[in-house]
Formats: sequence, C-alpha cells, structure tokens
Amino acid sequence: MPCQENKKQIFQNEYPHCYRMICRFLPDWQRFSVEFAPELLTVVPWIADVAEIDRAWRQIQQRQEKGEEPAISPPKRLIVNPCLEIVEARWKGLPKLLAGKNVEPVEGHDYVAVYVAQAQERPVLCSLTDHQLLALKIVAEQLDIQKIAVEADTTVAVLDTLLERAVAEGLLLAPESKIRRREHFFTNPENTQEHSRYSVAEVFTLQWHLTQACDLHCLHCYDRNNSRCLSLEQAREVLQKFYGFCKRHHVSGQVSFTGGNPLLYPHFFTVYKEAVDLGFVTAILGNPVEEDILQKIVAIQAPAFFQVSLEGLEEHNDTIRGEGHFSRIMSFLDLLKRYNLYSMVMLTLTKANQDQVVELAMLLKNKVDLFTFNRLAMVGEGAALASAPREGYREFLEAYSRAARQHGHMAFKDNFFNLLRYEEGQNLFGGCTGFGCGAAFNFVSLLANGDVHACRKLPSRIGNILEQSLDDIYHSPQARQYRRGPSQCEGCSIRPACGGCLAVSYGFGLDIFRQKDPYCFVS
Repeated sequence: MPCQENKKQIFQNEYPHCYRMICRFLPDWQRFSVEFAPELLTVVPWIADVAEIDRAWRQIQQRQEKGEEPAISPPKRLIVNPCLEIVEARWKGLPKLLAGKNVEPVEGHDYVAVYVAQAQERPVLCSLTDHQLLALKIVAEQLDIQKIAVEADTTVAVLDTLLERAVAEGLLLAPESKIRRREHFFTNPENTQEHSRYSVAEVFTLQWHLTQACDLHCLHCYDRNNSRCLSLEQAREVLQKFYGFCKRHHVSGQVSFTGGNPLLYPHFFTVYKEAVDLGFVTAILGNPVEEDILQKIVAIQAPAFFQVSLEGLEEHNDTIRGEGHFSRIMSFLDLLKRYNLYSMVMLTLTKANQDQVVELAMLLKNKVDLFTFNRLAMVGEGAALASAPREGYREFLEAYSRAARQHGHMAFKDNFFNLLRYEEGQNLFGGCTGFGCGAAFNFVSLLANGDVHACRKLPSRIGNILEQSLDDIYHSPQARQYRRGPSQCEGCSIRPACGGCLAVSYGFGLDIFRQKDPYCFVS
C-alpha cells in the first residue's frame, strides 16, 4: 500500500492534469495502479494527449525552479517566446476541459501551446488558432511579411495585426522602442522617476504635407510655397521608407495627412489606402469636405481624427480664413459627428483672438470632441500678425485651465500648462506631442517636395526623404540638435514634458538651440 501511495503521489506531481482526469472519470482511486494504465485509454481516450501536455507543463516548471528558464525580457528583434512548448494533440478541446469547462473533447488534430507569458508565474494553456500558428511561423522562419501578403492576397496590415495579437498574448516577444530620449533630459534627480513615462515613444508620426495647394488663403499661413508635389511612385517610396523605419525602431506608425489641403493632392485616395494597407493609423488635418468624399475616406479606413481650424468667433475667423468659413466648419463638425468620427478644432492664438478663445470653446461644446490652440509662429505670412502678449499669458492659461476643468472637450496642448500643473502639485500631461516639444523626436514633418523638417511651423530642414533614408535623417546631427532643444531648458524640473515652442522662439528671432521660449514664466 505505501508503494501504491508513493506511485500515486509521484503521478499526481508529474501528471497533475492526468491525475484530475482520472479522478474525474475513475473516482475510486484505490482501485487504480500504474499497471492498469492501458485500460484507462478506453475510459479516457485522450489521456495520452493530456500526458504530453503535462510533460510540457512540468518541463517549464522544472526549468523555472532551477532558474534555467530563459528570462522573458525584451529581445533585440521579434522572437518566439523561448518559454513556449507546443504539443501536437489528436483530440480537440483539451485546454478548455483541463480548465474545468464542461466540454467533451472530439477527435481531431490540434496544436496546444504551453508557455509562460510576461508577468505570469503559472504556464498558460491554449489551443493555437491558424492565425497564431501563422504568426509563429512568420517569426520563427523570419519570413518576408510583404511577400506573404502578396502571395496570400491580403495586406501587410492584416499580417502585422496577427503578430501584434501574438505579442499581446505572450506567444511572441517584441523588442522595446528605439525612440528614446537621451539621458540629458533627466539630469535633475527630482524628475528622473516621475517623468520616466516621457522617455520612450511607442508611436511615431509622419506629418505629411502632401501638397501646398489650398482652397483658403489664411493670413497667418506659415508657407504658401507652391512647390511641386511628389509623384505617385515617389509617394509609394515614402510609405515603404516609413514602414521600414517603424519596423527597425519597433514603433507603430501614424500618418497624419495635411497640406495645404491634402485632399487636393491628385493621388490622395491611392496613397491613403496604401498607407492603411501597410497598417498605419491615419489622420487628416485639412479643410471641410463634401459628404461623398468623407464616405470614400471612411470606406477605406476611418481616420483616428479629422482636424479643422478656426481662428476665433465668426467675424474674426472669416477675416482670417475667408467669408463663410466659420459656418462651413460648424456644418462639417455636424457631419463628422454623424459619421462618428473624432473631431478636433485647432486655433492659432494671436493678440487679436486671445480674448475669444474660451467663448469659442463654449460655442463648440457638444459639437467637437476636442478643442485646443497653438501659439502663433511668426513665420511666413504669420510674421505680419501680432503674437499673443507675453505679459498676462500666465493669467490667460489659468483662465483656460479653469474653464477646461468644467468642459471636457477643452484640451491642453501648450507645454506651459505644465508649469501651472507643476506649481499646483498636479500630474503633468504630455504637452504638445505627448513628450513636450516632440520636434524630430516622435514625429517629423514631410513637405510636398520631399524635404523633412523637425517641425513644420518653422524652417527646420533635416534632410530629404527622396535622397536619404529616414533612419539617416532621424539620426543626423541636425535632428539631434532639434531633439535636444534649448540649452537653457536643461535641468528644468518639467523638461521632459515641456521645452517650450521652438517655432515661437524662432519667430521672436531667438537662438532656438540656446534660448528658451520667451513665454516661459518659470521662477
């Protein structure tokens, strides 16, 4: 009897799922001994498969106990989870049965995954779907995803989605983003831990000015240069370069189409669809469009947001953007709402419209999802306009903040809201781009002629995408200089979420790499 009990204990430890199955189907354990095992196959015909699952389960646990299990840490490239074991089973439904579900396994080929996911101690048990198996095959064999997409008559976006899901499920391990702030942003010990969330970007945005052609003639336009736009083949080359850049830097890509008016680009819909097929999130910063045009856009992919501009209340706005513009915007916002599209209204803050901002925001309540503003960059035709006065700017931000607390559509964008929040002991927000000034960090601007700028609001050319790779442009000394920003900001407690606005400083004639934003009111 002790020998039988010892066998029972060993069996229970080595084959826990088998043991539970046997107890479930043969409750009188005293009648069981190892010698009777063949008989069990007629009572529990899937017991052999369960035993294989138990072996895989135990192998993982033993490696964990001995410290031999590979550390589940971010790899250099996308890889199969090294803690994954796959059991080829002859019965379907076993993972659900072993999880205690009231299911009856059926004969049929199945692949059962046993693995440890990140932040979990116990192994995960699941049947692998065809999509999961494909994701594992792509990564294990390092297959060309674009070639597979062509052969399978699908899109890269579909295949990338399979890989992303497999990462989320723990079957694959993904590398960390390479879009990271340098250590000099965190020289102040006070903010190193608090602002660590501002050091790594998971999304990179290409703000693509498809064309400078525009159906408006705004007084503050920072560039009315009608340079030739890219051909369709050149635009396709841009998308491929951006796709490769995102993959090599392990980030998701977003393409924000703008202009001019991006819809005036002759190949807009072709380029938009090909961006979608490559898996990019898309957004549009432009002018109102007719409903049939909006339908065509949505049929391809609903943009993450559609941003339009207003410059104040109706009379002032139409002075800047043309007669009837205000009413067209208001009607278009209703159209966006009918299509359940996220709408944004951007205002360029000047001396002339500063006292209209909060009133305009109230007017837009229940009409727009998000309203915010940027300070005027006195560049291009904007140089002829008066910037918002520096004296009293803090008080303006305080008034806007008070209103925003009561109205959820009023958003913060100006980095200097963080000065107020820091003084009040509140958590900081991401500032202009989620990382304070994100010029050449988590976004770049691509002009219609292929020039790449750190920020579109000021002359900040860092390369040309037709002549260079985006990798070379991004890692160039010029780009690093824009990322570093003003030396006067170094050591500031809120630097990771601020940095002022380089375009505003440029408009005031300052040395943007040395002098801080003239509106800064840090004590």
